[in-house]
Amino acid sequence: MSFAELGLSEGVLKAIEESGYTNPTPIQEQGIPLVLEGRDVIGASQTGTGKTAAFALPILSKLKPMGTPQCLVLEPTRELAHQVSESFEHYGKHTDFGVALLHGGVGYGKQVDQLERGADVVVATPGRLIDLFYRGSMRFGEMKVLVLDEVDRMLDMGFLPDVRKIVNLCPWEARQTLFFSATMPPAIQTFAQWCLKDPVEVEIARREVPSTVTHAFYPVSMNQRDELLLSLLEKTDFHSVMIFTRTRKEADSVSGLLKQEGHGKVAVMHSDIKQSDRMKALKGFKEGSYEVLVATDVAARGIDISNVSHVINYRVPENAEDYVHRIGRTGRAEQEGDAFTLLTADELDFATSVERFIDRKIERKKLDEFDYAYTALLDDKPAKPIRRPRRSSGRRRK
Repeated sequence: MSFAELGLSEGVLKAIEESGYTNPTPIQEQGIPLVLEGRDVIGASQTGTGKTAAFALPILSKLKPMGTPQCLVLEPTRELAHQVSESFEHYGKHTDFGVALLHGGVGYGKQVDQLERGADVVVATPGRLIDLFYRGSMRFGEMKVLVLDEVDRMLDMGFLPDVRKIVNLCPWEARQTLFFSATMPPAIQTFAQWCLKDPVEVEIARREVPSTVTHAFYPVSMNQRDELLLSLLEKTDFHSVMIFTRTRKEADSVSGLLKQEGHGKVAVMHSDIKQSDRMKALKGFKEGSYEVLVATDVAARGIDISNVSHVINYRVPENAEDYVHRIGRTGRAEQEGDAFTLLTADELDFATSVERFIDRKIERKKLDEFDYAYTALLDDKPAKPIRRPRRSSGRRRK
């Protein structure tokens, strides 16, 4: 099936043609007709499947420019919001739709100007959107389409109360709601039932790891994690590498260590860094100005970064699903990639959870010529369980 057969508008089809796209991805082929019909949609979403175009293309085709907010797309992070707004601008360049991007970390002036000039599509993070509503700059009365993207991530970040407030501000009867979440824990299921009307379920992507990615756990003692990271980078022929940490403090520490050891082309990205610096880091990494990007999970989901040859987990992710999102940065577009994870004894339970989640055993590897300090994780055979004497019940047998 071609894009022309899906019922999209001429202006949108022209933008697609100029982009060099010929055939829709499976999610676009399934989702576009449903959105054009006005159906509420609930689906599992994963990076790299063309999800953004699956909702942006039909929204731009079915709405008519009015100069007032008709479509709202909620995203959990500034980077995702920025990326989605760029997609709407690109696909709508042959239309008269105005797009406003609203997120924190920057001043209000430019964002208020975008709304006042007439924005039909608003892409926003929850906190800044509510701020602008209370300031009287954002209106919801003409809202026709509400897109809730990465809802499980918004739950993790504590945004769900704000999202509920925003949903209540949007008209109920005339509203079409598109709901995307990689997982559906009970809180998300309840929320979906509350905000959707007779939704169609679409499986956008199964939670699969790319077949082009090679995985490895590198066991190491806790006090040698930094040494092993440096040695891995030294002995790995990488084009570009993303290093994921659990915390912002770790990200700063690792980037500082790399720069101190002579890795000059290193950028760092986390929520405590100014938005302008985060965008500069992301842009520089995409363009090759930086070879290494050290980041928290703010860069794990949804951000479109191609040609990443390696992903390194400084620690095993506590949430197994985050492992899948992280390594999804490499092995894209049928290119080969490597995912290395440093593993210490206190992370064995997390490692087991990852293996269960992806339904495969991950090879344990040792780095040649690295002077390992002893840890039981390096033993070739797993240690036998210690048999402890049974406790007495306190009653003596007669």
